[in-house]
Amino acid sequence: MVESCFIGGDLTVYPAAINLWLLVVALGVEAALGWPQPLFRAIRHPVVWIGALIGVLEQHLNRPAWRGWQRRLGGIIGLVVLLVAVWYAASLIRHWIGLLLPADGWIVEAVLAASLLAQRSLWDHVIAVARGLEQGGLDGGRAAVSMIVGRDPESLDEPGICRAAIESLAENFSDGVVAPAFWLAVGGLPGIALYKAINTADSMIGHKSERYRDYGWAAARLDDLVNLPASRLSALLLVLAAAVLPGASANAAFAAVERDAGKHRSPNAGWPEAAMAGALGLKLAGPRRYAEGWVEDHWMGNGRAEATAGDIRRALKLYAIAGLLLFGAALAGALIVLP
Repeated sequence: MVESCFIGGDLTVYPAAINLWLLVVALGVEAALGWPQPLFRAIRHPVVWIGALIGVLEQHLNRPAWRGWQRRLGGIIGLVVLLVAVWYAASLIRHWIGLLLPADGWIVEAVLAASLLAQRSLWDHVIAVARGLEQGGLDGGRAAVSMIVGRDPESLDEPGICRAAIESLAENFSDGVVAPAFWLAVGGLPGIALYKAINTADSMIGHKSERYRDYGWAAARLDDLVNLPASRLSALLLVLAAAVLPGASANAAFAAVERDAGKHRSPNAGWPEAAMAGALGLKLAGPRRYAEGWVEDHWMGNGRAEATAGDIRRALKLYAIAGLLLFGAALAGALIVLP
């Protein structure tokens, strides 16, 4: 977008540093403000806009009468159209910002990128599960956890609710925080926008149901690929955070990742879930029931399965420290590549 920018004085920043400064500011803004509800009510959220486009494409390219290969081809075409549209829109916005604010436009770009991170909303949704259990018992916990997981909440007892919340925290730390941060650092606003388009497509159509098994195949496979670096990085951040959090174990977190991460049904989710489980002395994942049926999965970690609301709060502390480490790494990287 720009060849130089103004940061604390007359300082020319190499283009390689711009994306890291975008990341530093975006992480700080999103952690502090999230996506304010008045703004959400007024214009919704960028992910809602992306989801609307995915829905329109699916209506036209996933016909019930089509054969499996035709649906798969339709899914590939729809994904390509989605990515081209999102890339063009993000690049155009970036171009306009550069024209209007040639010196300080990177700050506006960072604020826009912040809307595609989920640090604060993830915290809010997970802490709501702990509060739901503490204030409303089993019904309160089930109601809160149903907002963040796809499994049948009525089938969950209290430990199951707590494990589901902690698993969601670990997985979404990778998908909702580290991965978009990684792609923002790599590709600026277009990079994070493309990632969110892929991730949203996987969330909406990357299921193994009859309707989406073929049509969502491309979205699911591409989501696995783009999340691969962040899943490993998120596990590392959680292991390092466990070395700081009193009562957590970095050694057990590392051992759980090494032993269990590759046995998860997802090629990526097992990494942060195993790190979280080992750090807190828990067992996560394992057999569980979703709307589409029962899923047999390997346990992550070899601790206790009887998780509590207190464990959710411990997991959130670990998550907060890992987030601070991510911010520190981004800031250090931005400072290192300064001229």
